[in-house]
Amino acid sequence: MINVDPLELEKFSQLAHRWWDPQAEFKPLHDLNPLRLDYIDGIVGLRGKAVLDVGCGGGILAESMAARGAHVTGTDLADKPLKVAQLHLLESGLEVDYRLISAEALAREMPGAFDAVTCMELLEHVPDPAATVQACADLVRPGGHVFFSTINRNLKAYLLAVIGAEYVLQLLPRGTHEYARFLKPSELAETCRRAGLDVAHITGMTYNALARTYALGRDVDVNYILHATRA
Repeated sequence: MINVDPLELEKFSQLAHRWWDPQAEFKPLHDLNPLRLDYIDGIVGLRGKAVLDVGCGGGILAESMAARGAHVTGTDLADKPLKVAQLHLLESGLEVDYRLISAEALAREMPGAFDAVTCMELLEHVPDPAATVQACADLVRPGGHVFFSTINRNLKAYLLAVIGAEYVLQLLPRGTHEYARFLKPSELAETCRRAGLDVAHITGMTYNALARTYALGRDVDVNYILHATRA
């Protein structure tokens, strides 16, 4: 069985045409992207590296990594966002290999093929996040880097990421997130270790509602990035 929720695919497919509008529903991804791009590049050194973006959607992160000189492959199981990503390459002039394939299937096809694997804002949308983590671990080469970003599961995260972001500030469409699918950092770290990854660092991503800016820091109560390496 493919590790995918059809309702989640449909949800993002309906918004695919808005993916590259920095003032529309995906504005938080556009605002977050420079922050997480610099974080990844600072660790990996993207230029010349083979990088995979799992759950790439419309290609915001994938394109920006390609602009930094990486050889990027982007995968997703939602056809409409992938088509938007492919069309946007005509505007940007960048090169990204977009594929409609699951991480698990690609891991069987190309084990250990990538210097770095990113899986951002995806784990909270799939039925079996552990399977996705294992696939990412299988796809990266020994000594390579894997990055996961997701949402913590606690009352603060529910109030800010669901009630605040979706209902009060309307930063995201209502129904974007399901609280029960959020992952505590300790849970994700244990899942990574079981997949053969060494957890290097967990970094928080915070949003200042007054300044409307994002920052990296120690606060992992809501959004966070986990950086792991393969031995």
